[in-house]
Amino acid sequence: MSVYKRVQQWATFARVWHVFDATWQNPFESAQIIKKYLCGLNKPIYHPMNDCGDHVVVINSKDIALPGNEWQKRAYFHHTGYPGGASWTLAWELHNKDPTMIMHKAVYHSMRGNLQRRYTMQRLHIFPDDNVPDEIMGNVTNQIRQIRPVPKRLDKYSEEEVQQFPKVMDWPEDHVLR
Repeated sequence: MSVYKRVQQWATFARVWHVFDATWQNPFESAQIIKKYLCGLNKPIYHPMNDCGDHVVVINSKDIALPGNEWQKRAYFHHTGYPGGASWTLAWELHNKDPTMIMHKAVYHSMRGNLQRRYTMQRLHIFPDDNVPDEIMGNVTNQIRQIRPVPKRLDKYSEEEVQQFPKVMDWPEDHVLR
């Protein structure tokens, strides 16, 4: 085997580190994308019996967006293992306790049927903000595209951009806003 072919084979089976920004993203739709990278479904060498998945670093999990009134209606089940240890927690309460838990549960639930999902989830690294340790960010080589683009906030536009924006109408000079 030539040196080129050997390096090509090593690169084929190497684990790649990806970063995903969860700002304003639906965690249940994002989980389907993240699952593909964790399980290795994006690789041509994928096989269900082969563990060829990559690492995924999720940042800004505290800024996720649930659709509709899911914050008030969605409840998560937890059982301590002791008698009477069952509890249901609403999504907003769970998110206030741990901002990474909803994304973790969404990805874990999306891998239903995968017998190796406990070990696959060890390659998922979730952070509530963009403060990621340098030893982790040093490994990241790819960025997963967001499902929805995050719009720019109105207070982030410069005065020049506001002046250049086309106006529908001009207010009269003597107009008073109430």
